[in-house]
Amino acid sequence: MSKVCIVFDRLRSEEKMLQKEASELGCDTNMLDAKITQINTDSKREDYDLGDVVLERCVSYFRGLHFTASLEFMDVPTINTHDVANICGNKMMMTLGLKKHNIPTPKTYFSFSSESAQENLEKVGYPLVIKPVIGSWGRGVMPLKDKDTAEAVMEIRDINDGPHDRIYYLQELIQRPPRDIRVITVGDEPIAAMYRKSSDGFKTNIALGADPELCEITKEMEDLAVKASKAMGGGILGIDMMEDEKKGLVVHEVNNTVEFKGLARVAKKNIPKTMVEYALDYIRK
Repeated sequence: MSKVCIVFDRLRSEEKMLQKEASELGCDTNMLDAKITQINTDSKREDYDLGDVVLERCVSYFRGLHFTASLEFMDVPTINTHDVANICGNKMMMTLGLKKHNIPTPKTYFSFSSESAQENLEKVGYPLVIKPVIGSWGRGVMPLKDKDTAEAVMEIRDINDGPHDRIYYLQELIQRPPRDIRVITVGDEPIAAMYRKSSDGFKTNIALGADPELCEITKEMEDLAVKASKAMGGGILGIDMMEDEKKGLVVHEVNNTVEFKGLARVAKKNIPKTMVEYALDYIRK
């Protein structure tokens, strides 16, 4: 009997759903809390109850990334891989990867100091959207509509002076309906999609209260999601798209440890079951 290990740092609905579906598929599971797990350079796979494959589901990007590196050091098959987690967790790397593979994505400007970012803004013009290169749930994402707002944001960043505060990610403001589209891909195959309707006219994160509504996957969405998944390295991903008034669909983000409880409420397909089945097929290859 195959065994799946689900690594977490906060036990959410998603991890419980994955455990339930694995059990119903007749598969043993182990729930492993990354926060209390200790690994060293002499660690071996057999020292831990890691099963045949690991689904890495940490909320913390940095914790999950480094835990995945430790798992791969011990030759444990892990979904998603360290390379995929590394690219998807950094918006700049993710955006460059999408553009390099000719996937339509909003035009994005990069600066490496507040002074350079201000020059960029003055040259390009307002509004632009500023995003932290590391982060989720829409935290730190805001439109810069004028010089006063931009200067206030940059002043705070200069005071904080965290390593990622020095990287300025400025993106064009897409003219779109008050919603975006989340497509979940498993093994490069789109399995379900939803519209995330904005609660404030700008942010569409379910974590911030946006409403999920089932979205039928069109051929254009499917093709774009497949290309984006392959560009990132595959696995289990959340592909976020916006409907630009002029350009059509653009991919603005790809998520690694994708949350799916909102979509699971409205999806026709059993999302956690499909993910577990993919993990089991992963170890058979």
